[in-house]
Amino acid sequence: MGLKECTVFLKKISELVLNEMPKADYSSIFNDFAESEFFLIDGDSLLVTCFCEKSLKQGQELHFFYLVECYLMDLIRKGGQFAIVFFKDAEYAYFNFPEIIPLRTALILHLQQNTTIDVLTKFSGCLSQEWEIFLEKSCPYFLIVADEGLNNLQTYLFNFLIIQSWAMKVNVVISSGQESDILRLYAFFMPSKLKNQEFLKKNEQKIENAYKTLIKHLEECRVLVLATLFGNLKWKNIMEETCETISLLKQLWPEGSDIRRVLCVTSCSMTLRMYYHFLENRRKTASDEKTNIQKVVNNCLTLQEMEDLCKLHCLSVVFLLHLPLSQRASTRVIISPWIKDIQTFLKMKKWCEYFILHNINIFEFWNLNLIHLCDLSDEILLKNIAFYYENENVQGLHLNLGNVIAKDYEHLWNTVSKLVRKFDVGKPFPLRMTKLHFLEKNPLPIKDISKEKMPNLGFIPVSSEVVHEFVGDILKDLPFLKSNDPIVTSLVKHKEFDELVHWHSHRLLSDDHDRTKCQFDEKSRNPYYLKSAQKYYVFQRFYGNSLESVSSKLIVTQAIKPKNFSEPKSKKAKETKAEIITRENKKRLLAKEEQKEEKKWNVLSFSIEEELKENLNSGIKNLEDFLKLCKSNLVKVKVEMVGLTACLKAWKEHCRGQEKGKTTKDLSIAVQMMRRIHSLMEKYPEFLQEADLQLIARCLQYLGFDELANSLSPTEVAGDDIKEKKKNIYSVGIGPVRFQLQYMGHYLLRDERKDPDPRVQDFIPDTWQRELLDVVDNNESAVIVAPTSSGKTYASYYCMEKVLKESDEGVVVYVAPTKALVNQVAATVYSRYTKNIPNGGSLCGVFTREYRHETLNSQVLITVPACLEILLLAPHRQAWVKKIRYVIFDEVHCLGGEIGAEIWEHLLVMIRCPFLALSATISNPEHLTEWLQSIKWYWKQTDSIIEKNNASKRNDGYRANFHKDYLRMKQSYKVRLVLHGERYNDLEKHICSVKHGEIYFDHFHPCAALTTDHIERYGFPSDLILSPRETVQLYDTMFEFWESWPRAQELCPEKFLHFKDKIVIKKLDARKYEESLKAELTNWIKNGNAEEKLYIKSSIWGHTSYAY
Repeated sequence: MGLKECTVFLKKISELVLNEMPKADYSSIFNDFAESEFFLIDGDSLLVTCFCEKSLKQGQELHFFYLVECYLMDLIRKGGQFAIVFFKDAEYAYFNFPEIIPLRTALILHLQQNTTIDVLTKFSGCLSQEWEIFLEKSCPYFLIVADEGLNNLQTYLFNFLIIQSWAMKVNVVISSGQESDILRLYAFFMPSKLKNQEFLKKNEQKIENAYKTLIKHLEECRVLVLATLFGNLKWKNIMEETCETISLLKQLWPEGSDIRRVLCVTSCSMTLRMYYHFLENRRKTASDEKTNIQKVVNNCLTLQEMEDLCKLHCLSVVFLLHLPLSQRASTRVIISPWIKDIQTFLKMKKWCEYFILHNINIFEFWNLNLIHLCDLSDEILLKNIAFYYENENVQGLHLNLGNVIAKDYEHLWNTVSKLVRKFDVGKPFPLRMTKLHFLEKNPLPIKDISKEKMPNLGFIPVSSEVVHEFVGDILKDLPFLKSNDPIVTSLVKHKEFDELVHWHSHRLLSDDHDRTKCQFDEKSRNPYYLKSAQKYYVFQRFYGNSLESVSSKLIVTQAIKPKNFSEPKSKKAKETKAEIITRENKKRLLAKEEQKEEKKWNVLSFSIEEELKENLNSGIKNLEDFLKLCKSNLVKVKVEMVGLTACLKAWKEHCRGQEKGKTTKDLSIAVQMMRRIHSLMEKYPEFLQEADLQLIARCLQYLGFDELANSLSPTEVAGDDIKEKKKNIYSVGIGPVRFQLQYMGHYLLRDERKDPDPRVQDFIPDTWQRELLDVVDNNESAVIVAPTSSGKTYASYYCMEKVLKESDEGVVVYVAPTKALVNQVAATVYSRYTKNIPNGGSLCGVFTREYRHETLNSQVLITVPACLEILLLAPHRQAWVKKIRYVIFDEVHCLGGEIGAEIWEHLLVMIRCPFLALSATISNPEHLTEWLQSIKWYWKQTDSIIEKNNASKRNDGYRANFHKDYLRMKQSYKVRLVLHGERYNDLEKHICSVKHGEIYFDHFHPCAALTTDHIERYGFPSDLILSPRETVQLYDTMFEFWESWPRAQELCPEKFLHFKDKIVIKKLDARKYEESLKAELTNWIKNGNAEEKLYIKSSIWGHTSYAY
């Protein structure tokens, strides 16, 4: 492909990329996309983006590295897991930018040597085979790349990288236009689309040819540039010259040195030799053979003048070594550019610096300190030194270098002299032997800011307790303007806004609450409005009942009983007569209750048993419905035994029919049988008789679980006359542990407490749920992080119930992120609770942007964050604000969202009462809790000060109002963190696909979403949980991959330690097995070689993706 044809095709690629730019989605690439995903950064894109930063001044290398490190540190702080890649071919694009070539090399070395960031430099180009293999292996989610280079040729290279990434199904993030805040990084996100993937496939050969043509053209341009500088010296010759210089330096400085000194002496010596060679070539080609080498030839400066420039550079490096950064920052700004005649020499020097840094590996066994790679030179400092010797020194201003700096400089220049060898470069002092000015003589070589009129700087004097409390002693050190200063007197003094009514209508001023549409007039006695309210309440209760089947509870206000913190009284030795009577009455009531339940079962048992015979699944459903309502454990045991007997009969009949028809066994019957066994053995073991145990053992034997049956009832197994042939007919064909994990994962029981909690009537709460109840009882605040449907919301309703019982005035506010959730919670509250509130009060109110209902007249307000903020900030709503006793924040992770996050933060800071913050997805709950605790400590100090100020003002009327104030004052300022990681139900992933015109949902194993590299670097993500059947599936794949696996027997489901001799496998047992397999697989990947890793990826991941 010719260059013209190549250019046409390159423009076509550019059009493709440019057409996708407007379609890019500007969104956060963290927390939304790459919270734990691995991604890549193109190093040259990073370099170009930071180099073109407006705040970067020319020659300020330290500032450039600061910009790079700030960007990378921001990514790391936000949880980014990335690697930076520098392609070898990308280096050709800088042939016309000699100042960037050594900067790029220094950047690579700095990231490799002085940071822990993974830097990749082994790939020749983005179309190389090695790069494709790497992308397939690492599976990065996206690649950060620039959309525009320093010139068109570099832009074409970036475009090649973009289309190649799309072709490899890697998304692209544009490096320009990014914005960052505390939690997120916003950027233009361009996903890999099918049409873009097909573009590379259709034009694969053209793209490859165009890329080769472009690289060849860049190589030729670089050769031409080097030829104009170094003459007939080829790349190989310059490399040899560099290696020779470095080797000689190692002999001169055997003890080692730092990179700034090394680069200074080697680059100066090499540049002087190259310039000498350059002048010599000019002399040979000149028409006048008598021209002396030391004279100017064709506007070229003499060698001695360049020696003076190198001396200045050596002195600037010595200043870098000794000057603190604060002094360097206060140097003068020299705006004069270098004269044109020294541009050739400066370009030579930059190329020499590149060659030296490129061959830094020669110093491998030499003591070379690379810490200061980010601060190799400072052009502003060099210009200041040049300006001094050209202007101020000649006028008699003497600069005393000091012994230390003078000796360091002399040492560097003497080393340069020894490295040059071919000619004498002169002595270190004096620094200037020539009178040439290296800086152009502008009218104002120094940036003159003295003539600019500086306004008086200072703060306008104000008097505010809030300001004084916030800044403290800092105020005395701050400059304040005087009251007669023109700036202060020029300020227009506005009248203080104190109007309470509209000027034209004299109506009271309204706020967003008043302007929000009211559902209906709550205070109206109009029959139409009363009918509307009645329909509203009926609908809410109906809607709430459809969400959860909880019977409504009548709330009665109870008198407050302050806790008695004295020591509890010792138990009495004997029961009183009243206590004995109470105990006996309870026994009689329980006995009557059991009789009722038994009579009820006797009435329903016949119909349920008949249903079990006709349709097992329907009969089991009716049986479980009865068990939910039954309160007698003895009756429950009878019911379970009936179900177990029916399952055994159904299983035997099914297996006999299966033997005749040779069809596959329906294991759902065996699953129902094991469910009954689980329930009996785990929930009612103390009620089981010998006959019950024998029946259970017989059922286990029919399923083929002889060892379990023998451990339960040896006599039953020994006396059983089931023949071996029949056993094969009835057996499920797999071990009991594998059967339970593979087919009963969603039925496995959790470890539950047996002791009821008197605060909860409907169920027995777990330990972590009791901690939530303790939080509410103690009026504490809490951050609650637990998976969805794990029971954390119950604490919210317990909190509501507590506030409703305390008084008729206290308010609990429930903050939900969306209007839909507001409606759902409001309906649930209406269905759960009923309370007769005096003075026309309401149980539940709603306030959203669209409508409001009983907002300020209810004890439970359900609202969205923005509306609660309106109420908290409204001056005329503060009486209502003081009634708030608790605030419940649901989905508090919205604090880190893109829209409205600041409102959540405002609310958490403003509220004075305790709160509950609920979420299922907070990545840093400890940090959030620490921040919230600091806020509470602040309010504690503030309340303490207010209390002290009010103590002297208390009167009898205040004391008589103790009940109301007690509610406010008894709150705790403690913020607890309650964590619970176990889901009530396991979640399994499926992929929806269309096959042969039909829609299919294929099971997707979570391990298929990970790469071996990700596991090797970061391990398994904490939120990646396997269901029991997925755990068995992983074991089978691992065993298939490595048949001689040493731990195969140890980790076999039937042999695993926590499953041994257990009839009932619980969720906790399955979770321990899952963790053991994850640890083993992680160990495989970390200890295996490259080939084994690739095989694991293709074998395990391939088998686990669609197993069901």
